[in-house]
Amino acid sequence: MGKCSAVLCLILMLVGSTAAWADFVARVLMVHEGDRLTIHHQGRKDMVYLRDGDCPELKQSYGKQAKRATAAYIANREVVVRDLKRDRQGRMTADILLSDGRQIAHELVKEGLAWVQPDESDDQALKDKDMEELARAAGKGLWAEPNPVSPWKWKSMKPACHN
Repeated sequence: MGKCSAVLCLILMLVGSTAAWADFVARVLMVHEGDRLTIHHQGRKDMVYLRDGDCPELKQSYGKQAKRATAAYIANREVVVRDLKRDRQGRMTADILLSDGRQIAHELVKEGLAWVQPDESDDQALKDKDMEELARAAGKGLWAEPNPVSPWKWKSMKPACHN
């Protein structure tokens, strides 16, 4: 077992009391967007969306920065995938943990590269720490813009607006 795998297994054991039985280690093969990636585990590939964080789309301001930040954290690395399940739209979502136990979605929100998903996030840590509000107050990332448009609003706009 590689050094990184051993560390990830240790993390799983240490957080065992809070981890779901379905937690597993996977390799990140590709980062498509800041909040969408392809993982490899048990001989198969799955596209997974980060739970609780919604990054700007690639054509939006800070979309490419969010993708680069996510890739810097996890591209071609092993991660812990926690609580993999389908969301309301039928997409596979999960909490993706870095080798030190931090959640990538939390890190992106702190850096101002993602919004906390409204009404869908049941992550008490995001709410307790007001991570998005802290990034907003500091003018980090997308919060440096005067009126950043959330991805869910941007997607609902007419396609002509996206060119």
